[in-house]
Amino acid sequence: MDQPCKWGILLPFAAMVTVQFTDVGISTISKAAMSRGMSSYVLIVYSNALATLLLLPSFSLQKKQVSLTFSFLCGLFLLGLIGSSSILLAYNGINYSSPTLSSAMANLIPIYTFMLAIIFRMEKLDLRKSSSQAKVLGTIVSVSGAFIIILYKGLVILKPSSPSNFLMISHQSNSRWVFGGLMLAMSCLLSAIWNIVQASIVKNCPSKVTVVFFYTFFMTIQCTIFSLIVERNLNTWVIRPGIEMISIVCSAIMGNVFHVGVHTWCLHQKGPVFVAMFRPLGVAIAAVMVVFFLGDPLHLGSVVGSVIIAIGFYAMMWAQIKEKGSNVVENEVHSLASTNQHTTPLLQCRSTEEENV
Repeated sequence: MDQPCKWGILLPFAAMVTVQFTDVGISTISKAAMSRGMSSYVLIVYSNALATLLLLPSFSLQKKQVSLTFSFLCGLFLLGLIGSSSILLAYNGINYSSPTLSSAMANLIPIYTFMLAIIFRMEKLDLRKSSSQAKVLGTIVSVSGAFIIILYKGLVILKPSSPSNFLMISHQSNSRWVFGGLMLAMSCLLSAIWNIVQASIVKNCPSKVTVVFFYTFFMTIQCTIFSLIVERNLNTWVIRPGIEMISIVCSAIMGNVFHVGVHTWCLHQKGPVFVAMFRPLGVAIAAVMVVFFLGDPLHLGSVVGSVIIAIGFYAMMWAQIKEKGSNVVENEVHSLASTNQHTTPLLQCRSTEEENV
């Protein structure tokens, strides 16, 4: 294997593993900050505001400026509204439950996307095909795993080092776990809707920097308005140095700028299936980080539910790969058929000319 080919395989792999570590790390740091009294609404507003400022130079220094029509800005405003609602539910869901549950529930996003595509007739379901059967089975399995991980906690299979902290967290999570899981499930549903809306908007705009900047900008404004209504105590908006400051900076840089940049690069290099297949890795990373850094216990229900969701997730990925392969074959067949149709008259003309000669 030559050196460029080797790096072409290793770099996207290392990039996606790094993304999973950073995503779980951000959730863990944010959970630690919120556990020490930081408001989730304040964290969301400040991190998105900082991300907007960081993206401003890239947007301003674009070589080719994009024409900003009213309909295009309205689409980005709608995208920001869906995204702000999703992120508000996600951070509050993490605050009520755990980053492990958040990482596990994120695997439901492609399942929700498939269900919405069926409901709105964006995708046809042919149960005679094995790919469609795998999608339906994967959906049922993943949703069942989500119910298990939310409603069933089970035995503690990995305890934190501090017994007092363990008892306090266990008491809190028993009363808040289900509510946090439901909020995370709603956040994933909104993320699936966001994917569908975003695909149509990006199709009409060649500049991804413009889309990301205005999406973050509108999301910051929307989150700020909502958070000011919810958090009326001005003292909560004062940021103290330490874990609160670290969580804001990490969420802005690693959660927005780095995450979006690496995802876009990997999508261009390897495609969406390659990017999606690393998502279940975040569950294992979160389970370890939560126990050792937050002191949360790891329950049997979280492990069983996460494994079931991952099985349904990979069934969905297999179906997409199979459909993609069949579509390529069909396109090649149509291409060969059209080529034959175009070449036949040429052969006939040549034979006619030879006869005339």
